[in-house]
Amino acid sequence: MDMKISADELEALFDALPDVVFFVKDSQGRYTHANLTLVRRLGLKQRADVIGRSVVELFPATLGGSYASQDRRVLDGEVIENQLEVHMFPNRVPGWCLTCKRPLQKRGEVHGIVGISRDLGKPDGRHPTYVRLRRVLAYLQEHYAEGVRVAKLAELADLSVAQLERHFRRVFQLTPQQVQTKLRIEAAMRLLRGEESVAAIGLACGFADQSAFARQFKATVGMTPRDYRAIAAGAPRAAPVA
Repeated sequence: MDMKISADELEALFDALPDVVFFVKDSQGRYTHANLTLVRRLGLKQRADVIGRSVVELFPATLGGSYASQDRRVLDGEVIENQLEVHMFPNRVPGWCLTCKRPLQKRGEVHGIVGISRDLGKPDGRHPTYVRLRRVLAYLQEHYAEGVRVAKLAELADLSVAQLERHFRRVFQLTPQQVQTKLRIEAAMRLLRGEESVAAIGLACGFADQSAFARQFKATVGMTPRDYRAIAAGAPRAAPVA
């Protein structure tokens, strides 16, 4: 039986998930559907306040421009899968999430975007490998700024590399590489509240140079390190490590 679910039905379904942002956008990047989680996190009261508007109208300029750039990539046909991001909404402490966006196609042409951003949940402490994986997490927390080999992490957990990747994602919702990126960006966000230069902070957090630091920071936080520093004095602090 050929059954299809509409965007309206998906919107109603995702309204029941407070830890997931759901949205559909048209070919101009304007919201056509948004679940109530997105509405509330934007500090708005009703869905109508979001529909028909773009990210540059709804988010601060530094964030809106970055999100719009990401949308253009998807409208060009790119699929974004499990992109680790920090989201900062006007009425909410910054939090980590995994974002997925896909182009909506009709007769071979892209005419919109569908996507979700899922909050990073707590680790699954009941998983059989949790204790061993905590050893890996502790090692990453201590050595996040170094060039860590996945084979070394697998050895610490007494697992194969494939098992480590699979179990780590199951327990922490992230790969070991994503956890290392998360730790580096969190450290950078803390240091950017101080007076060290951006270049020095990038090197201290394990990035090869200032350019690599700026690229990863913008991809994750939605703005450059300099832009983040400019607003950090009045911004809430980032969520703690998973």
